[in-house]
Amino acid sequence: MKRAKRSDIAAWVDASSYDMQTARSLLKSRRYIYVLFMCQQALEKLLKAHVTKRTGTLPPRIHNLVRLGELAGVDSCREDMAFLERLSLYYIQGRYPPEIQVLAKAVTRSVAAEHLERTEAVWEKLRRPLTRNK
Repeated sequence: MKRAKRSDIAAWVDASSYDMQTARSLLKSRRYIYVLFMCQQALEKLLKAHVTKRTGTLPPRIHNLVRLGELAGVDSCREDMAFLERLSLYYIQGRYPPEIQVLAKAVTRSVAAEHLERTEAVWEKLRRPLTRNK
């Protein structure tokens, strides 16, 4: 297993920041289903930064946010964990055309905006300990 470097953690955090910016842009451009996908990606990458920091190795190639949270050892409240579980579904469902069509009808601007707002709150909680003492 490859040993991780401090720069690997920074790369995960930078990629996560980029995904958050992308999610905000997609909300403005009314690409609502993809807002949720990018929210999932942003949190996945921050959790992978935590796994890397905790274990000193690169994280597994998984996408389940709850499992990544467990591996990272992050202390999250029950509400945040339930949100991570829901958001994980958008990684899988948002990648296949039949599911995209169904989801696109259900994901309105208000749904996307609500998920983005909640993602930003969780994202900030997760990001803060990774960027301290830089």
